[in-house]
Amino acid sequence: MRDLVISENSTAEDLLPLAIAINELVRLPVTIRSKNHPGVRVEKGKAVDEAYTGPVLEGVLASGETSRTVPQSGTYEGVPVAVSPILVDGRAVAAIGIVDLVGTIDIPEVFGDYAEVIEQVSKGR
Repeated sequence: MRDLVISENSTAEDLLPLAIAINELVRLPVTIRSKNHPGVRVEKGKAVDEAYTGPVLEGVLASGETSRTVPQSGTYEGVPVAVSPILVDGRAVAAIGIVDLVGTIDIPEVFGDYAEVIEQVSKGR
């Protein structure tokens, strides 16, 4: 039986099951790579690139901090993305990202007239 191990040396093949699972949950494109190897890009439940990297993934690996931004280059140029590091002992060993639909929505505009929705969501925190 194969184990799922995430390390700075994980390959696209190693990270693919995690990327597919997250993609199935959120129904959004998912990218993931380790520090030392290109990773994978998953859309609609399938790997569409098994040698993937991108400027935001690389930036998050270098900084070790989450980024919500709109890339100026790469596959998702002009599209809001959210990318977080996977930290082990305080070091970024991998980075995982999704297309950030929340970044495209004006939350107050959408839910401003629905105070009860805001109240209900706030109670869940």
